[in-house]
Parts: sequence; structure tokens; C-alpha cells
Amino acid sequence: MKKDTLQTIAERTGFSKSTVSRVLSGQGRRYRISETAISIIQKEIRACGYTPDLIAKGLRTRRTNTVGLTIPSIENPFFSSLSSSIITRLKKSGYNILLSDSMETEENEREAISSFISRKVDGIIAVPVSSSPDFIESVSASTPVVLIDRYYENTILPYVCTDNYSGARKATEYLLGRGYRNIMAIQGVRTSMPNKERVKGFLDAIGKYGCGDAGCFVTGDAFSVENGIREVEAALSAGRKIDAVFAFSTTILLGVIKSLRAHGLRIPDDVAVISFDDNVFLDYMDPPISRVAQNTDKMGQATVDILMRLMSSDASEACSENSQVLIMPELIVKGSC
Repeated sequence: MKKDTLQTIAERTGFSKSTVSRVLSGQGRRYRISETAISIIQKEIRACGYTPDLIAKGLRTRRTNTVGLTIPSIENPFFSSLSSSIITRLKKSGYNILLSDSMETEENEREAISSFISRKVDGIIAVPVSSSPDFIESVSASTPVVLIDRYYENTILPYVCTDNYSGARKATEYLLGRGYRNIMAIQGVRTSMPNKERVKGFLDAIGKYGCGDAGCFVTGDAFSVENGIREVEAALSAGRKIDAVFAFSTTILLGVIKSLRAHGLRIPDDVAVISFDDNVFLDYMDPPISRVAQNTDKMGQATVDILMRLMSSDASEACSENSQVLIMPELIVKGSC
């Protein structure tokens, strides 16, 4: 039996090969192909079970319609939400996605990016975990790379991140304005740029209020539930007075809540709580949790837009545009503080 081709599908549907190809790659609406035509072509493609020869296509076009995405932890709700935003937008533009979890290790990150390159991806989106940009910057010389959530100081790489400094400062000033003076901030990975900026925002806020660091302090070393549990336990065991906890991620927050409850401490009556990152489950907790909400939809959209420009034929024009973006987070006040 002769294998179907774009030509045979075009002949049976009455549309041109280019129209069939655009519908097949998911770009029908981008080229303003009618919904009726898209429906007819998709129905015929399903009926005959046509699958494109991606290897042959890649050899012809030097494109694979594939993007590599590496994140530090798929278990972290923030990175799950961020990945979903990116993948949804790439899919709508006809791209396939290779997803890798670096597990916060530089070795895994390097292996993932090397694997993306060997599969000749058209572009890479990365939440970097390495301490130096050297490797990723060298990759960007031949493959477009956009960083998201984390970035490097003085890097040439484009990035889209939250304004973590402003978010942390605003949350800390809110707590201080409510009268809390013994605030424990539990940080994540100390070398990551978001964490550094959050620490700076926290310290600048308490400095402005003249609290010093006698009652307010920063501790911790990971964006994990275990870190939240460990740091609360350590503070309480040392007899340190705490009237509020600022968790630098929802994963840390979960550990904080578990530890406070284990000690019979109520939120917010005994200890107030505020968190960085947003998730719908925070509104269903008792009490609902105040937080600094990062807009993962805007972050995903901006990142994909930059990558699309970089992957276009005129990459020089793409690079000349604003490609290092900070997005302002939103302080959402609920019942936890």
C-alpha cells in the first residue's frame, strides 16, 4: 500500500500542499486558514493516519520544530506552572518540547543541554542552576537560548524573570507595617539570583524600619519542604522568638506549616506566615495564605516571544530588542498575616 504524502492529502482535500503543511504543523490559525479548512484537513490526516517524516523534514529545512526546556524541579508547583505556560504556547506555535529536570545540579543541567544540542533543537529555554554562564553562553552562539526565572549578572543571555527584589521588599514592609518585628525569612538555593534578590529586598526593608537583624533574620538553603521544616524546628529549639515567617517558596511554606502545627502554633494568632509564589491551593488552606504572586503566564509568554524572535531568520533584529525582562509580582493579602 502506497504511503500517503502531503501531495495525496492535498489532492483529496482540495487544498494546496502548503496549506496542508501549515495545518499539520499547528500553524493554521497563524496563517489565517479558515476553521472549516483546518477541520477538513485534520479529519483527513486522522483518517489516513498520516505522520510526517520529521527527520527528512529537518534535513530539508535545517529545523526540527523542537525546543528544549530544562527546569530545576518538576515537583515544585511553581516550576510545574511555569512549564505548563511555556509548553502551551510552544505547542500552539507548532513546536514539540523536550523537558528535562536538572534536580538543581550543574551536571544534570549540562547533560540536558548537551542532549538538546545533539537532537538539534531549534532553541532552548532554561532555568539555570549552574554558578557560571560560560557553558550556556557558549551554546547560545549556535543555538538560541532564553533564561527564565533565574539569570546571571552581566550576562549577554536574554532572560525573563520576576522582580524578586521588589516582591520581597513589599512583602516584608507589609509584615513590618502590621507590627511584626521578629520575622524569620527562610531562603532557598543561596546562589540563585531570585534568592539573592529576595534576601536583599528583605534586608533592605528591615533596615529601613530600623529593625537591624536582632529580631529579623535570614536562614535556610533550599527550595524544599524539608528546609522549611528544619529551619522552623531549629529556631524553636533554640528558643528564638518568632512572630512571622516569610517563606521564599511554596515548597518551603509547606514545611513551615507542618512544623508550626507540630508545635501547636496557630497561624496567624501565634505566628504569621507569608510566602513567595502563587498557587490555587493556597486559597484553600486554613487560613488562606498571603503571598507574593509571580505571573507565570506573563513569564511564559514573554519568554516564548523572545525565543521566537531569536529563532527567526533575522536574529540580529531580535537581539537588538529588549530581551532582558523583569516582571513585577503582586502582593496578595489573605488571612495568614
